[in-house]
Order: sequence, then C-alpha cells, then structure tokens
Amino acid sequence: MSRKVRWQWPLEKDIRRPCRHLWRLGCGCCCRLIGCEIRTWSLPVVLPGSPWPGLDAKDYTELMDYLIPNTFPGKSLSTDVPRAGEMFPVLTAAQVSRIAAHGRVRQVQKGEVLIQPGERTARFYVVIAGQVELLRKSATGDELFSFEPGMFTGELTMLSGRRALVEIRAAGPAEVIELDRECLLALVQVDSELSDILMRAFILRRVEIIAHEAGDVVVLGSAHCAGTLRVKEFLTRNGHPYSSLDLDSDSGAQDLLDRFHVTTADVPVVICRGEIVLRDPTNRQIADCLGFNEAIEKTHLRDLVVVGAGPSGLAAAVYGASEGLDVLVVESESPGGQAGSSSKIENYLGFPTGISGQDLAGRAYTQAQKFGAQVIIARGATALSCERKPYAIELDDGSRLPARAIIIATGARYRRLSIENLEKFEGAGVYYGATFVESQLCSGEEVIVVGGGNSAGQAAVFLAQSASRVHMLVRSGGLADTMSRYLIRRIEDNPRIEFRPQTEVTALDGDSGLERVSWRNIVSGITETHEIRHLFSMTGAVPCTEWLVGCVALDQKGFIKTGPDLRPDDLAAARWPLARPPQLLETSLPGVFAVGDVRGGSIKRVASAVGEGSIAVAFVHQVLHQ
Repeated sequence: MSRKVRWQWPLEKDIRRPCRHLWRLGCGCCCRLIGCEIRTWSLPVVLPGSPWPGLDAKDYTELMDYLIPNTFPGKSLSTDVPRAGEMFPVLTAAQVSRIAAHGRVRQVQKGEVLIQPGERTARFYVVIAGQVELLRKSATGDELFSFEPGMFTGELTMLSGRRALVEIRAAGPAEVIELDRECLLALVQVDSELSDILMRAFILRRVEIIAHEAGDVVVLGSAHCAGTLRVKEFLTRNGHPYSSLDLDSDSGAQDLLDRFHVTTADVPVVICRGEIVLRDPTNRQIADCLGFNEAIEKTHLRDLVVVGAGPSGLAAAVYGASEGLDVLVVESESPGGQAGSSSKIENYLGFPTGISGQDLAGRAYTQAQKFGAQVIIARGATALSCERKPYAIELDDGSRLPARAIIIATGARYRRLSIENLEKFEGAGVYYGATFVESQLCSGEEVIVVGGGNSAGQAAVFLAQSASRVHMLVRSGGLADTMSRYLIRRIEDNPRIEFRPQTEVTALDGDSGLERVSWRNIVSGITETHEIRHLFSMTGAVPCTEWLVGCVALDQKGFIKTGPDLRPDDLAAARWPLARPPQLLETSLPGVFAVGDVRGGSIKRVASAVGEGSIAVAFVHQVLHQ
C-alpha cells in the first residue's frame, strides 16, 4: 500500500520566463522546480532558495513512494516468457567473431556503467567474458537481468538513435565487444543471419518493454479527457512504452495534482524521463522531451525526402534506403497514416489471419530504420520551396530540408461531419480511428460508426467485440459499391451491428463530453435521438495538400495531378522545363513525386499505396541520374 503524500507549498515560478507547460524535477533527493521557455527547457533556470519550498528529503521519498507503485506494475523482465530464446539468444563463437570485426573489444570493471537511462548515444554490447547487467527501476526496487557470455544488449532504440530506456552496467570484471549505432546498422545490412537474430530480439524486447510499461514516460489523465486519449495514442502509435495513472479512479492521484496546483485545463500531465513534467503538452513537445528527433541532422542535402509516413511513404523509405539512397521521412503525427488506425486489415497480401494497421506500420517503420532511413516525428510540412533546385521542405519548426528528389505521401484525412458543435466533442466522444485505445473507452456501451468504406467496416466489426451495440450509419442505400464483400458479410452476420442505410447524423449534445446523438433517415425524414457517448467518423477523403498550393498542379478536389493526368495547360502553367513528359507518378514539378491517397486517381487500398511508394523510388533513381 502506498502512503498518501502530505505536504503543502506554493507553486513558485520564474516570473522572467513564465511557462505553462514545463516543470523540471531533479534526481536523487533534490528536486528543483523551474520555469523556462518551451524552446529552451534543456537549459533550465534554477530558482533561488531551497528546492521545492517545504519539500525535504522525506517528502520527496513519500512522493516517489506514491508515484512508483501506482504507475509502474513492477513485473520483472526475465527469460521466463514465450519466445525467450529469440528474445535473449546466445550467439555462437563464429557469430561473435563476425560482430567483433565491426566493433572493438574492451575490458570493463565491476560497476562500470556502459549505458545510462536517457543517454543520447547508446551503444551495442556483446558479452565475451563475465556478466553485464540490465537495471531498471520498478515498484519493488531495482530489477536486474544478467547477460551471460554470448548474449547481447540493445533493443529498437539502437536503430532509431533515440535515448536509452535502461541502465547497462558491468556485474564484475568483464570483456565485451562494443559497436556504435552506425557500425550496428552496417552489420545488420551486410550479415543476413545476424540481422535476423538481432532484429527479432530487438523487436521482441521492445514488445516486452511495452507490455511491462517499463518506459520513461508516465501519463496522468482521465479517460474522459480528449488530451489524454491523444497523448496515449501518440505514444502507442510511435511504439514508445509508457505507464499511466487514471485520475478518475485514483483519488490519491487527484489529491497529489491538487497540491501541484494542476487544474482540469492542465490535464493530461506527462512525466517525461523522470525529469520533465509537461502540462497538457502537444505531441511535438512530447517528441522533443523524449528526443525522438535528436539524432537527425536536418541541414545536409538528402537524396530523397519523403513527406508522410503512411503505407506509401514507408514503402518509399524502405525501398529507397535499401537501394542505397540517403532517405529522410517527415511525419506530422505518427507512422501509419490513416491505415495505422485500422483495427485489422485482412485483405493485405501475405497476412492470412490479418494484421492491424498499427502493427503493419510498426514493422515497416522498423524495416526502414534497419536500412538506414531516418524519420522525423511530430513535425509537419508547411511549404515546398520550389523556386529553384535543390527543392526544400519547410517544417513547422522553421527548419528546411533540402533534397535532390521529393516524394509526397501526405495522404488524406476523413471529412469532418457538418455539425455546428463538432469541434467540442472531437477526442471527447467523436473519434477518427478505432484502435485498442479507443475501444477501451466504450466497452459495454453503444457506439456509432459513420461511413461505408473498408475502414468503417473494419471499425464496426472490431468495436462489436466489446461494445453492446454498433449503429452503422451511411447516406447511401448499401455497402456493395464501397466495401469489400468479406466485411459486408461479417456486418450482416453480426447481431451486435445494426446497419442503418440512408441515414445521417444531425446533432451532437453533451456537457464535458458527448452524451447524445441525433440522426435522421433521409427518405422518411424521421429523426431519432439516442443516449450514445461514442461516435467514430470515417467518411470521405480530404487531401493534405494545403501546403503545396502554387508549386504542383492539383485537381478540383485538391488531389495532386501526376503523369498522364497532367494536361498540356497544366504543364504550361507550371513551366515544365524538360523535353520528356512527366513520369507516371511525377508531379508538374520535375523530381517531385506523389503517391498514395494524396494522388488524384489513386486506388484507396493499402496494397496500392505500398506499390506506388516502391514504384516511385524507381523513378527517383532515373531523376538522380539525369
């Protein structure tokens, strides 16, 4: 049982540099609360006087005594798990020898720390002699896992270049092989056998870390808060482990936040790396705090910049990087795009039992990083600098990414319902994706799914597993023209799904969140109002091309024109400078391509998007050799 924290102190701020979103917590028994500008949080200004007025070492211990048991489950990482042999394999002498050729052998002493939690430049180690320990904090104290000779450290942060999540130290005098990230990437690209072993172990270890909530992030929030849902979805879709504390069910946590003078407007609260506390942060602030993009150099000229990390963008990244191109991907939110929010895709080639959009995106994301592609997260493109070569992508943080070739894969977003107060309920009852995160909110309740495409059908079938009833609303008279037959049959055969054709939503109502929904039958004109708190909107497609106006030709709906769809007047208006016509996926700007849902005339299927992404790389090679 945890003890309730008892202390009182005023919230101090540095009035010279006020900040709504950031606090700084120190380590050990000394904590400092500071205020700083968001862009300069890494250079804190320490307030004069004692750290945290009225908070002594005993109070700090009580604070940690409360937070750790209530946010970390305290499960031990061990080899007593399924597929343990693949998660913690022992390499042969020949395999160890091949790894040694890519690194250096060194001696380490007892207690020597090889990797610190939060370290920016993590290294990879293979144990030759002695033991190396993995250490992590938990509710039951420090937990250890020992790497014996022939075993190796590391997980997916080795590919992404992000901060380390755990501490690695020598249990006693030991001999190890050390590789930096660049040498490790070279190894997995040239040695197929070791690549399979290392990649499988890295992926399984990350899965285990996520399952044990053994990350460096704690989310304090409410299930009824749109911001809490957004933060959890952002971390989940980026594959970053976190633990959470529900303020609705934990009265002690609410009392704790009251003592921090945290109001409803400040929720969710994100404790990042045990050092930074963010109040109602943006996704970009979370990405900055966790160092998602720290390893990426933005100024040098790339062979290829891909804008958008949906299926088409990730496919372009995988094929481009695997063929030797210097590839950088820019993603405004999380990898996967619209497909990443699909609960289960069953008609994608090679997955007879189906695969979730998030899992598919996660595999492609890891695959791209394996070949050396880099991905910027939570940075959106605001403009294409197209006046002269090299073209450049301008980001919302003011930086520019020059490139010899560009692939635009920004996709399309669902069309928003024409309801006056829709914005009030977005994230608080109205959702644009049906993943496990959203399904937890509506278990045992009635829900509405609006839309007649495959995404809507997948959502209806998925939500029917936990919801008491799913009302599926479409304006048309049926689903045959817009949905795959296997989904239609499942909807027809599921007693929990009630299909309502020729029906549209007319009103949303509620106080802090959605409470009631009204819909109208278009033919009869009859309007019904139901006490329903969850609506999933998956209808229409609005291309994400606002930032491209003036640079590439768009059709009347805003989709990008490419190849044979470009008329002579389009090319004349764009001042097409080459004797050859545009390539199949090339826009009206030479060397700039468009793939996936953002392209006019594209087939809105995942397989089609992946195909276009790979095909575009072939055309990129032609442009780079001109």
